[in-house]
Amino acid sequence: MKEPINFVDVDATLQTSTPQDILRYAIEQHDNLVLSFSGAEDVVLIDMATKIKPDVQVFCLDTGRLHAQTYAFIEQVRKHYGISIDVLFPDADAVQKLTAEKGLFSFYEDNHQECCGIRKVGPLRKKLLTVDAWVTGQRKDQSPGTRAAIPVIQNDKVFARPNDSLTKYNPLVNWTSEQVWGYIRANDVPYNTLHDQGFVSIGCEPCTRPVGPSQHEREGRWWWEESTKKECGLHSTNTKK
Repeated sequence: MKEPINFVDVDATLQTSTPQDILRYAIEQHDNLVLSFSGAEDVVLIDMATKIKPDVQVFCLDTGRLHAQTYAFIEQVRKHYGISIDVLFPDADAVQKLTAEKGLFSFYEDNHQECCGIRKVGPLRKKLLTVDAWVTGQRKDQSPGTRAAIPVIQNDKVFARPNDSLTKYNPLVNWTSEQVWGYIRANDVPYNTLHDQGFVSIGCEPCTRPVGPSQHEREGRWWWEESTKKECGLHSTNTKK
């Protein structure tokens, strides 16, 4: 049995490590580890991880409201890397109840948290109860209001099983968007074609729009809400004091 991870000490060490070395550490530490996949950062991690462990576990969330280009991107990644992608779906009864009571676009009138809770957080929680560790593509500069202080490694108490721990890795925290796209171009990594249309941070179709040259990438997500709320709940530890 492996010794428990000292998250503070390990994070201090990994802060100066490359994403590849962080992934190698994560894969060596956990037999039951999974990569979260949705955007450009995540597919960079898939490219890196499959060079370390070709059969690494990968999952993505299908909210039922994604762009057609995103579905094509998921399939492209599956074929390009020859991997199995566990596509997770929301609870049908919960979606039906929400839309029956509030319609298809209630998030424009109140906030996006309820819809994201059903379509994203619920399926994620169910998945993470089955693993020991997960890997995300979060970067510190993605959202200065909520992600500036995220560590490389942390104990994810939000999604952990009762009386247990869940290790969360963020190998790209210290990378910039330019570094991500430099890696994509240098390694012929697949990417969502919506990026060529001005989309930077891509989520559900009703809640995502292109951004202009002077706008921050997260301004295209839930643009009708203030910037401090621009998390869907998948990384709720970012907004907790």
